[in-house]
Amino acid sequence: MLVELTDHVSHRPYPLPNGPWFMHQSWLDLLFAHWPVSAQELRPHIPDDLEIDTYNGTAWFSLVMFRMSGVRPRRLPSIPGLSSFPEVNLRTYVFPRNAGVHQPGVWFFSLDAHNRAAVAVARRVYHLPYFHADMSLTDTQLSILYESERTHKHAPPATLSAEYYPVDGIEYTLPGTLDHWVSERYCLYTTDRQGRLLQAQVHHLPWPLQKADCQFHTNTMIEAAGLPLPVAAPLLHFARRLDVLIWPMHRVEQ
Repeated sequence: MLVELTDHVSHRPYPLPNGPWFMHQSWLDLLFAHWPVSAQELRPHIPDDLEIDTYNGTAWFSLVMFRMSGVRPRRLPSIPGLSSFPEVNLRTYVFPRNAGVHQPGVWFFSLDAHNRAAVAVARRVYHLPYFHADMSLTDTQLSILYESERTHKHAPPATLSAEYYPVDGIEYTLPGTLDHWVSERYCLYTTDRQGRLLQAQVHHLPWPLQKADCQFHTNTMIEAAGLPLPVAAPLLHFARRLDVLIWPMHRVEQ
């Protein structure tokens, strides 16, 4: 599968990065929940070096629930107990303000994971706002039951309880559509302790998305990030599995 991933690149908006990939991951039983928001409301939460990406003038942020599996560095096997765990991300869509190449990507407000070692490594190596949480993901064959309670010391408390499931067959999104715009992203941005802009590239096949339904029993993830609580119902997508390659973090030259 890894050879197939790097052999299929025609769907990417820009070429694969130079150099070898660093990390392999599989994302399983994933739900996207997307909400529209004004760019002005997001602006205080985004570094000045990044522009907020919009679709037809509207910004979006997304809650992403899934289970990590097969997490391993290049040429090394997965380690039992460390390579599979639930994770939930809260993100929006951005691109560098003054970079020479236009590469739209994602900015993370928070990433919660049920793996202390993974949280520690990601905070140190990738400079991402990871937090440890007590989490579970249960597949009942009819739906996915997802529970998360943040336990990270000195972090804003955040809880999530949801049940979700696909309601239609797999579809591959078309460029230019909102479904494509919120899902087909091939890099992430963050900043280091000095405030310098960093980027990591990712690669995967096109998302095999399904329309979905979700009941949120509790959700304080958005409030914990200081974001405006959504009024509209979310746009929902489900994906059973996606295999992903991740390249090392590097500084964005501006």
